[in-house]
Amino acid sequence: MLKWALIFAIISIVAGVLGFSGIAAGAAGIAKVLFFLFLILFVLFLVLGVTVFKKVVK
Repeated sequence: MLKWALIFAIISIVAGVLGFSGIAAGAAGIAKVLFFLFLILFVLFLVLGVTVFKKVVK
């Protein structure tokens, strides 16, 4: 998911440089949503991994 966020960010930058403002804004919005979704899932799995790991080890 982070890979797709980076791809859309690069598309947004290239489209912005070339003057396609609508495409750049759309790609930037998608990249932002994907990045925050990745960040939320990462923190969730990190917390679950720490709590489940403690229960399994004991």
